[in-house]
Amino acid sequence: MQGLNGQLEILSQGEIEWIHQTSLEILQDIGVKMENNSLLKMLADTGAEVDSEQQIVKIPPAMVEEALENAPSKVVLYGRDGKPDLHLEGQKVYTGTGGTAVNIFDLEDGERRPCQARDVGLTARLVDNLEHIDFFVVPVYPDDRQKNKADEARFLNSLCYTGKHVMGGVYSADGIERVIDFAVEAAGSEKKLRERPIISMITSIISPLKMERDYTEFMEYIISRGIPIVAPPAPIAGATSPLTMAGSLAQLNAETLFGIVLAQVLEPGARVLYGIVPTTMDMRTSSFRFGSIESGLMNAAGAQLAQYYELPVYNTAGVSDSRSPDIQAGYEKMANIMLSGLTGANFIHDAAGLLDTGLSVAFEQYVIDNDILGMVKKALAGIAVDEERLAFEDIKKIGPEGNFLTAASTMKFLRTELYDQETFEADRWEEWQRKGARNAAQRARERAKEILKESRKKYLPETLINNWKGQDPVEVEKNE
Repeated sequence: MQGLNGQLEILSQGEIEWIHQTSLEILQDIGVKMENNSLLKMLADTGAEVDSEQQIVKIPPAMVEEALENAPSKVVLYGRDGKPDLHLEGQKVYTGTGGTAVNIFDLEDGERRPCQARDVGLTARLVDNLEHIDFFVVPVYPDDRQKNKADEARFLNSLCYTGKHVMGGVYSADGIERVIDFAVEAAGSEKKLRERPIISMITSIISPLKMERDYTEFMEYIISRGIPIVAPPAPIAGATSPLTMAGSLAQLNAETLFGIVLAQVLEPGARVLYGIVPTTMDMRTSSFRFGSIESGLMNAAGAQLAQYYELPVYNTAGVSDSRSPDIQAGYEKMANIMLSGLTGANFIHDAAGLLDTGLSVAFEQYVIDNDILGMVKKALAGIAVDEERLAFEDIKKIGPEGNFLTAASTMKFLRTELYDQETFEADRWEEWQRKGARNAAQRARERAKEILKESRKKYLPETLINNWKGQDPVEVEKNE
């Protein structure tokens, strides 16, 4: 599958270069705190200035330039069994899930409850059947699992129930090792997994300008196993980064570049994405905002920065601050996803399912967001202009006061020219009333139930599932 291309520019070339230069100054003059003495020494040996006592590392521009030269401009993340491979480069656009939601709206009674391991499998199974969601970033954190078992519960249930590429945040060194070992078995060998990675992983840089020891160790191990990685900072404008969007972008860009430098020092050519999760704070209430239009603008600008560096970008759009699948969720999601899509963000995560400022997901929201993503992709596809579609002969034949219901161009392009979303409502009032006067969320919930009832596909052989059940919190048997 080839991604669609973006067309919008938020920043001018001069503004991009200004932000870039400011980020270089941040890295060289202020530096980043990193709680890992062995990696601090490695950075010092390759040209960084290190204060070992304060654990501050300052990166000269030359190191940044070398890292950008070594980092691949294209990263391919693979699916299975006919599901899309993601060719992340240039302005190709793919959209998918994301988040680490701790709550889910139950499909049966609609009540908000803590997420469980089985919800990973259920959301994976649902997303596997939604055509405009291209990849699966594990969206929920299982409340019924200890931290040292969370990685397995998340990745193994995901790999079982979707053939789409699986990415996820990670929480323990042992869990990461077991997940990669399992992925090796699923792929067929370590070599095959390196050649066609069916999983990728997320570590983190903590804003402002800090990388914790655990995440540095996680990154080092993940890269050593050949797994693609992203280390996105998530600054909150006005709290953990400057309130101004330009200042927040300059800091975010510096943090992201630091992650890329570290990855390339660990292994030149390591498959790493330029990762960004910019958010804002409501200055009236001090509450965190994920769905603000400013977040959307910064994500779109971040995509341009990644394109300036010729790096694939892990972008964030589609989280709503609304507590339910309502009008607010719709306009926040559409505005921000459309901005990222039009700027050509490669890997737009968080684009489906998330509500409640990222704390909750809803099955019906995945179905609704699949429709939103289809509309965004339709906009990205633009208008095809050729002789057949200009339809001059039809216009000539039908002439004034005719209609085009049976025209040759209508018949040919009936199923391809116009986008038809699943949750769309166009019945007349009386017919809508007769069918129960259901709103979009109700229709989407019913569709989610249908998908989960009808779909029983597994992407792992039973022998592999059974081999890991005794050691691992796989909940596959509870999803049947």
